[in-house]
Amino acid sequence: MISNRLLAVLHALPLKEGIRVLEIGCGPGVLARAIANQIGEGFVLGIDRSDKAIQQAIKNSTLEIESGKLAFKKMAIENFKLDSTEPLFDLAVAIRVGALDGRHPELAHKAFANIVSVLSKKGKLFIDGPEIIQEIDLMHFKKN
Repeated sequence: MISNRLLAVLHALPLKEGIRVLEIGCGPGVLARAIANQIGEGFVLGIDRSDKAIQQAIKNSTLEIESGKLAFKKMAIENFKLDSTEPLFDLAVAIRVGALDGRHPELAHKAFANIVSVLSKKGKLFIDGPEIIQEIDLMHFKKN
């Protein structure tokens, strides 16, 4: 069951058929599953620093994982990297992630730099904000 808050986030995201989405701080995977079911043949990777959250997300996402549309990984965003064979993401979303919302400013620079490195050239980042979600301008995190 998806909460009204996450449902509002889901509807506010610019989701399209076939895109690749990174959910940062996915918790038990509720939003990641909902996104996977909205993007057709796209792909969602949910990451979270909590073992318990990732275990719960995997347990509750059997169908989506088996279909190849969804995967989960225990990883903090400030340590996240793609290997050179993995395609970039079109969109990243983070709801209540301390490294991105100001609660852990010491992690912010590395977290934003890692997000920029895994997004496509036109990739976008959305975090929770005063208007459900807000797009973050990543220009000053990109290398010239």
